[in-house]
Amino acid sequence: MNTLDGLAHGLAVALQPSVLIYSLLGAVLGTLVGVLPGIGAMAAITLLLPITYYISSEAALAMLAAVYYGAQYGGAVASILLRLPGTPQSVVTTLDGYPMAQQGRAGVALFTAMISSFAGSMLGIVILVVLAGWLSGLATSFGAADYAAMMVMGLVAACTIGEGRLAKSLAMVVLGIILGCVGTDVNSGVQRFTFGQVQLLDGINLVALAMGLFGLAEIIGNIRKAEQDGPPPRVSLRQLVPTRDDLRRMVAPITRGTLLGGFFGALPGTGSTISSFLSYALERRVARHPERFGKGAIEGIAGPESANNSASITAFVPTLTLGIPGDPIMALMLGALVIHGIQPGPLMLDAHPDMFWGLVVSFGIGNLFLLFLNLPLIGIWVSMLRIPFRFLYPAIIIFVCLGVYSVRGSTFDIAMVAAIGVIGYALTQAAFSPALLLLGFVLGPLIETNLRRALLVSRGDPMIFVERPISCGFVIATTALLVYGFVKQGRRRAGSIGASD
Repeated sequence: MNTLDGLAHGLAVALQPSVLIYSLLGAVLGTLVGVLPGIGAMAAITLLLPITYYISSEAALAMLAAVYYGAQYGGAVASILLRLPGTPQSVVTTLDGYPMAQQGRAGVALFTAMISSFAGSMLGIVILVVLAGWLSGLATSFGAADYAAMMVMGLVAACTIGEGRLAKSLAMVVLGIILGCVGTDVNSGVQRFTFGQVQLLDGINLVALAMGLFGLAEIIGNIRKAEQDGPPPRVSLRQLVPTRDDLRRMVAPITRGTLLGGFFGALPGTGSTISSFLSYALERRVARHPERFGKGAIEGIAGPESANNSASITAFVPTLTLGIPGDPIMALMLGALVIHGIQPGPLMLDAHPDMFWGLVVSFGIGNLFLLFLNLPLIGIWVSMLRIPFRFLYPAIIIFVCLGVYSVRGSTFDIAMVAAIGVIGYALTQAAFSPALLLLGFVLGPLIETNLRRALLVSRGDPMIFVERPISCGFVIATTALLVYGFVKQGRRRAGSIGASD
């Protein structure tokens, strides 16, 4: 079906009562976990994954997606009022949002963040619709070798584009791939890395791994943090009204941020965090008075907020059309699709039009929910910041255990979550990225499957990866990314040595 027919079909799916209810639920929960520092969208989605076993695929994905982009909305609240980013993407918002709050303009800063988030998300949906059909048509010409090479490139891109050490990033990806190999080999029936444990014959449970790495580990890391010194300032509806000059200065940053976030969100391995930082740097570069940034410039909120929300929408492009998650949250979305027997890829638009178009339209409905909920209820979200974390984490731990147990009814999974949580906390303290481990865990089995298919076609000849133009292009891009990563690491090390001297 063409785009207009697809959107009309998706509207019929998204307006089903069950999909509407779960979209609203996801939007509220996403805003809540975004407002409360230390929880985040990743932990919330992992807690909700067990619920998706018992509802329709359309409702499940609409709910999880609403949690994802709802957390982008809520993350700005704590960033502006308390200088505590509710989500990693909201770190940049603190730079100018908190100074505006200190100047008595907290309401205008919150209004700017919400309107920018809404505009970025809606324009991101347009980009998603345009790119999805084009990429799906292009990807139908891909073979097994092309898919394997593309997924490897996505993992390498996730390791090299960022601030972490390349060796540690690659180590996490390799560890994730190894964990993805645990269980019974589908082709040969050989047990791999099970160490005689019957519970591991089906592999490590994705829900248990995600809850341990991002739910329990986050709780352990936040338990020892001190409570806030004072309550956040009160914000009335009248304080949300911006001036004409504020509105005028929002337009260009929102446009630039949306386009920048839409582009980087569609690239595997980048994500919305990088988009928000790049948007802030761009706004500061093009500003006539860059000295205002860091002191309450409204452009420093509008650009990054529109960028991270646009990127959170277009991140579904590689996930749905190519089967490659652009970031760890998209890896969980990919896992949720697989749970429901849906294989993302170039044929998804034809094989599962209800799922694809219903999800796209639900993005727009969910963002409308967020806009109409957040502006009138801003007082409620601000009051949520007054709840001490010591009252929250026991309930979260209980929900983690119940959620994991409900998947397979196994107490072994609960013990695994506890162990993974401790390991995840230790990895975070040692500056390793658990998110890259999850990416490797999800993509590892897919890379192995396509690698085997490619070698079967070529009768064991690995030259198939450089003989095919598409896979050869990905191999060259992967090599270039590795060279770039090592060069950047070398420059950073040289700079640190020079600074110490």
